Amino acid sequence: MIRPFQSADAGPWIACWNQSMPADGISEATFLNRVLTDVNYDPEGLLVAEEDGRIVGGLIAIVRSTPMMGTDLEPALGWITAFFVHPAYRRRGIGHALMEAADHFFRSRGRQTLYFASYAPNYFVPGIDRAQYPDGARLLEAHGFRPLYQAVAMDKNLVGFVIPDDVRELEATRQRDGYVVEPLSLPYVASVMDFTRREFDPDWTRAIRDAIKSGVPLSHTLIARHGDTVVGFALYGGYDGVAERFGPFGVAASLRGTGLGKILLYRCLEQMRHDGLHGAWFLWTGEKEAAGHLYRRAGFTITRRFDIMQKTVNPA
Repeated sequence: MIRPFQSADAGPWIACWNQSMPADGISEATFLNRVLTDVNYDPEGLLVAEEDGRIVGGLIAIVRSTPMMGTDLEPALGWITAFFVHPAYRRRGIGHALMEAADHFFRSRGRQTLYFASYAPNYFVPGIDRAQYPDGARLLEAHGFRPLYQAVAMDKNLVGFVIPDDVRELEATRQRDGYVVEPLSLPYVASVMDFTRREFDPDWTRAIRDAIKSGVPLSHTLIARHGDTVVGFALYGGYDGVAERFGPFGVAASLRGTGLGKILLYRCLEQMRHDGLHGAWFLWTGEKEAAGHLYRRAGFTITRRFDIMQKTVNPA
């Protein structure tokens, strides 16, 4: 039976998730923060597969009821952020039944384009990890999802990290040009959020705002500025209070290629090491993009690959 989530399902649902996807297990806190308290949470989209009174699978389907920014509810879009079937109950059509129930949910709400799993703000992974979940990838493709692009996760060991001399020299050069890289302070909080709103995805502004509201120290955000104008930033520890999680970070489009991004990255890694952290990691960048090359030169290594998937449906 496929049915909507009920309050008594929380513990068994989390347990089934962790038995089904041990490489991406979640805690009760994660379930609360990214599912039940998500501003777009809809129990009709939190699907439960039940057999003989036992939860054996689940799926999270989301449409926006609250805009990320402004008034845009993205009325054509829907997202599946996660799905799973208990290993002992696979090959019985449960995954297909969950996908069909999700299609019904999205069609009833007039959605035309669906994504796995690039939902902001509360995604779990950027897309499907084919190495970890080959059956999951096949299920998505059987239901019409096709790869849109690939993202990679990267990690870096920070033990013994020091900023190389060439980056120190680059920073001295940019300082002579009037640029300053420093920890965020109160006078620039509004400026850095205005900067991210102008230059980047709204989710980056939300990441900074939520980090500050949740008590992440201002020093975990570094900014680059020219005079009083913020032109770049880098954040760590901003997602779910995980200190070693790096990002997001970026520089104004007009200043890319000046080395400010490199300076921000290395200074941020140095600050993380000063805080006693032994590693830095993130889930999402393009391997062939400029940021991907910058990370590789800084010593990050690829740990996972994700296919962001998309499909088109005909609304009801």
